[in-house]
Amino acid sequence: MLEALSISLNQAAVVGFIVYMLGAAFFLALFQFVYTRLTPHKEFVLIRENNVAAAVGLAGAVIGFAIPASNVIAYSVSLLDFLVWAFIAAVVQLLGFLITSLVIKNVSARIQNGELATGIYVAAVAVSVGMLNAACMTPTTY
Repeated sequence: MLEALSISLNQAAVVGFIVYMLGAAFFLALFQFVYTRLTPHKEFVLIRENNVAAAVGLAGAVIGFAIPASNVIAYSVSLLDFLVWAFIAAVVQLLGFLITSLVIKNVSARIQNGELATGIYVAAVAVSVGMLNAACMTPTTY
């Protein structure tokens, strides 16, 4: 039993875990920073004011980014590969919000006003985009 544990917790595996976990945490924080700067409304201010629509919308975006980022970690062949595809995941998620804001008129104002239906829709689109994004980020051969 100890031998099996020492094999699975070898130095390379532990270092790999730490590197990828730190990379993922960095990209998750960076994504939130960029996302909350690019959206017209101020998510964290609204969340501190107990605006549920803002919290739901941002939660969907964070989950929508984390889904493909976790998939990329599972399939990446190097740290650089992970960084490139995590960046792509973030861009796709930001584009998802942009498209959503074209579909829903005044999406930012609606979230600021606490319209939960808008927050839920923004979150649903973000999670859906993340799931589709993750499915497209798997190794394939043609």
